Amino acid sequence: MEHLLRLKERVEIAIELGESYYREFKSGYEGPPDNKKPRELKDICYNIGKELVAFANADGGELFIGIEDDNIVTGLPHSSEKLNAILKASTNYVLKDTPLPIKRKNIIDYEGKKVIYFSVDKGAKYIHQTSKGECFKREDRDSVPTSADTIRFVRDEASSRQYDRKFEDLATVIDLDLDLVAKVAYECTKIKNMSAEKFLQYVELAEFDGDRLRLRKAALLLFAKNPTKWHPRSRVRILRVNGTEEKSAPEYNVTEVADVSGNIFQLAEEGWEALRPALSETRYSKDGLFKTQVIYPEPACREALINAITHRDYSLEGRGIEIRIFSDRLEVLSPGKLLSKLTIEDLKELKGAHETRNTYLARVLREFGYIRELGEGIRRMFELMKSNELVEPQIASPNKSFIVTLFYKFIYSKEEKIWLDNFKQFSLSREQKTVVNLGINSRLISPREIFNNVGIVDTEKYRLLVESLADLGVLKRVVSANQAFSLAKKKSIPKKSIGIYRIELPPENRDSTYKSSIEKDTSDYSKLFIGGVDWYATEKDIENALSNFGSLSEITIPKNKFTGKSRGFAFVEFDNKEAAKKALNSSQELRIRGRKIYLQEFKE
Repeated sequence: MEHLLRLKERVEIAIELGESYYREFKSGYEGPPDNKKPRELKDICYNIGKELVAFANADGGELFIGIEDDNIVTGLPHSSEKLNAILKASTNYVLKDTPLPIKRKNIIDYEGKKVIYFSVDKGAKYIHQTSKGECFKREDRDSVPTSADTIRFVRDEASSRQYDRKFEDLATVIDLDLDLVAKVAYECTKIKNMSAEKFLQYVELAEFDGDRLRLRKAALLLFAKNPTKWHPRSRVRILRVNGTEEKSAPEYNVTEVADVSGNIFQLAEEGWEALRPALSETRYSKDGLFKTQVIYPEPACREALINAITHRDYSLEGRGIEIRIFSDRLEVLSPGKLLSKLTIEDLKELKGAHETRNTYLARVLREFGYIRELGEGIRRMFELMKSNELVEPQIASPNKSFIVTLFYKFIYSKEEKIWLDNFKQFSLSREQKTVVNLGINSRLISPREIFNNVGIVDTEKYRLLVESLADLGVLKRVVSANQAFSLAKKKSIPKKSIGIYRIELPPENRDSTYKSSIEKDTSDYSKLFIGGVDWYATEKDIENALSNFGSLSEITIPKNKFTGKSRGFAFVEFDNKEAAKKALNSSQELRIRGRKIYLQEFKE
C-alpha cells in the first residue's frame, strides 16, 4: 500500500503542474473578488458534464472542482447534499445513451477544503454528449463544441486505438527499467524521489486492483528492460537504397545501415544516433577538398522519426518502423493507416489536426518533452523543409502504413538556381529570392505578383521588401505610375497587375555600401470597403465615383456565383493612403447608379 497514489497526492500533483490538455480546474465560487459566493449547483453540474464529455471525446483526462485557474485550492462551500449531487453530475448531466468511461470520482478533503475529483478515460464506444445533446472535444486547454461526425470512430480501428491501454497480466514492475522510469517521472512532474509505482499510476500506465499493480502495454512499450519479450517489432530499421527505386534480386540494391530494437525511449535516442550520420554525404568540392554536406535538415528528420514512434499502430506486431534512404529522398514508414477521422488533406492544411492512436504513450512523451503539441509534428516538418528551401514533404497512407517522404530537392528549378547564384553576394532572404526569381531573364514583375507569390497581405511589408531590393540595386522600377495607369486602362486590368519592375544583374565587385538611386515604388496601397453597392454595379461605375480622390490600383466586386450579381459590397484599392483618407473623410454624398454608398477602412 505504500506505493498507492493517494487522493490528496493527486491534488498536490495537479496544483504543482496546473491545467493542461489532460487536466482542468473549476471553481466552486462566483462573483467579484471582494464578494464571492457559492456557484449555482446547476452551473457546476453542467460544467462537469461538458468537461468530462470533452475529455472522453479526446484522450481522457482529469477534472478538479474546487481549484481556481491560478492553482489555488478554494474548495466547495456547498452542503453535503449538494456535494453528492455534484458527484452524480458525471451521470445526470451526460446523455444516457452515451455514458462516460469514468475511472474515478471522489470527494477529497484537502487541508480542510472539499475538492471533487473526476478521472475519465478516452471513449472508444460512443461519441459522448451532454444531457442537452451537445458534443465537445478537448483541444489544448479548452473544451470546444464539435460535431459528432468529426469524432466518429471507424469500428475496425478499435484494436489499434486500444492496444496501448490494455493490461499485460504477466508483467510486473521488475520488468521495467526503473532508472529510466525515475528519470522520466522527474521530468514529467518535477517531484524528486517519486516512486515508480506512484508515477505509473499518475500517468495512467498502471492501476492498483487492491491486490497488485497491473501494468498497461504502454508501460512496457515505454520502459521495458526486454521490450521484444512483450512486442516482437519494437524496432527501427534503417536501409540505404542505391538509386531512386528498390530492386529485387539479382539487382538487389538495398543495404542495412542499422537495426535498432528497444523500448520507445531507446528507439528515439539510439534510432536517431544511427540515422543522423546517414543524413550527410562527403563530396569532392570545386576547390579540390572532400567536404561533408548535410543533405536533409536534421530537425525535420528527427521530427519524422519521433512522429513515427509516437503514432505507429503497435497492434500490428509483425512489422516495425522502416526508414529508407534513397539517392533523392528519405522515406519514414510506420505501421498503421492514417486514422479515419483524418485525411491527407487535413494534414497538408497544416492546422495541427490530430487524432491520437496511442493515448497513453503520447501523454508521457508530451509531458516528457519529446513532442510538443499533439498534431505539431507534421506542421513542423513542413516548416523546416520550407525554411531550408527544399520541396515540401510528401505524406501518404498506403497498405496499412503511413509514410512521410523528405526530398533532397530544392524548391527552385535548375534555371532558377543558376539565376539566383548571380545574387549570392547579397545573402538574400527567402522573400527577396522569391521576388528575384519572378524577374528571371528580364521579365517584368507586377506588384500583384509580389503580393501573391510572397504571401504578403500587409502593404507596409510589401513596401519594405521592395525598398530593400531597390537599395541593393537589384530591383529597378522601369514603368512609371502614369504609364502603368495608361496600360491598365488599355488592357482593362487592375493597375496593380501591370509589370513595373525589372531585376538588375549586379555589377561585379560592387562596394557593399552601394545604395541604388533608382526610382522606388512610392505606392502605399490602401484598401477600402464599399457598402450599399448596387447589384448591377460595374468596376467602371466605381472608378467613376471614386477616381477624383486619387489613382485606383484595383477594384474587386464579389459576385453571387448563382445569379452573377454583386453581393452588395465591393473593395477598392488606392495607390496611397492619402487618397484613401480623402475618400473616407469626404463630406460629399457618394452614389453609384443612383444608390448611396458608404466607405470603411479595410484591414487584411
